[in-house]
Amino acid sequence: MSNRSISEPAHNSSGDAGDSGHAVSPSDIAVGVIIGRTSEFFDFFVFAIASVIVFPLRYFPFEEPLRATLWSFAIFALAFLARPLGTAIFTAIDRVYGKGVKLTIALLLLGTSTVAMGLVPSYENIGAAAIVFLCILRIGQGVALGGAWDGLPALLAVTAPKDQRGFYAMVPQLGAPLGLIVASLLFAYLVAQLPQEDFLDWGWRYPFFVAFAINVVALFARLRIVVTPEYERMFHARELEPSTLREAVANDGMTILVGAFVPLATFALFHMVTVFPLSWVFLYTDESLTRFLLIESLAAVFGIAAIFFSGLLADRMGHRKFLFQGAVYIAGYAILAPLLLAQGDLGEAIYMIMGFVILGLNFGQSSGAVASLFERRRRYTGSAIVSDLAWLFGAGFAPLAALALSAWGGLPASGLYLLSGAICTFLALWLARRLEFGKS
Repeated sequence: MSNRSISEPAHNSSGDAGDSGHAVSPSDIAVGVIIGRTSEFFDFFVFAIASVIVFPLRYFPFEEPLRATLWSFAIFALAFLARPLGTAIFTAIDRVYGKGVKLTIALLLLGTSTVAMGLVPSYENIGAAAIVFLCILRIGQGVALGGAWDGLPALLAVTAPKDQRGFYAMVPQLGAPLGLIVASLLFAYLVAQLPQEDFLDWGWRYPFFVAFAINVVALFARLRIVVTPEYERMFHARELEPSTLREAVANDGMTILVGAFVPLATFALFHMVTVFPLSWVFLYTDESLTRFLLIESLAAVFGIAAIFFSGLLADRMGHRKFLFQGAVYIAGYAILAPLLLAQGDLGEAIYMIMGFVILGLNFGQSSGAVASLFERRRRYTGSAIVSDLAWLFGAGFAPLAALALSAWGGLPASGLYLLSGAICTFLALWLARRLEFGKS
């Protein structure tokens, strides 16, 4: 293992009209969803990239590179553990004060936590307190992400034309590759332009500061929809109102559990093509970090195209049949693709592009896979809980598990986590079908 440096190289389509005559259409909701998700995923990937190329050096200098990165990935997982807590807290705020207040508080917490991360001194300056502060702020991010659920994807699903629901289901997912592209390009620019000492001292902080500005823009874009009378009427008309978590679990416990495992393979793959390969390349090769971040950005463009394509295919095939076939591809990728990372530049490019295409096809439909299992009036809170648990089980520990497995058994072993996710998805899709038959 090389001790790398940062330096180079080393059906109601028109919605409901309000008194003003303005209609909140699926396209209006789609714009708000894309902007909101892009801001959330930008914050997410800024932390993820820093977890590989900054935090091990700044906060775990007393550990060798592999162990330092594993500790960094353990902190990375804290947000996923905290996210259900955020859903519980902000659902209560939603019920009392409304979605506008809830969303404002959540996004301000998200932006503040992210900016504060860029202000945390290094371990060399304040010792273990630096790690404690980073953990607290990461938990703050997770709580905020749980509160940032605005119900727009659920509303989009029930307002979209019936024959285009697969297409509209993929809209929220576009925020992930868009956020990754912006974060990767920003880090690539800073790494290429700054000496290693300057980058590790102050350059890495800028993406965290940019995150706050992006969150403010996203907040106003979403409030423009969320606080309108038209939006409130659409939620009331479709009974998309927040219930307590206790009510949701009591009424739909099995559905929530099954729903959390349906996209497990997809969310595990999410980190197998974003965070894990960056850590492996950074630790075990002398490849230019800037170059790999650019490859990751290019591969994400293929992911965007695949997400769009998933909407067309799912409308023809059906969500669950589409995801079942996708899980087959993920299982094959888990077995064969890790070997490509050790095959030089071409192998890495193939690994990334192939992974993002498979990810885009599956990720594009993961949010709508089990929505129909919830009664309409319980879909809002049920969908939020499913999202939290799916990210926790599928993605939260994926970088940590994949890197640990690759250190233990080589690159082929890193695919075991992803393969187990594919198996869980097969079983969950089978159970989801039985649940649907049981309610029919």
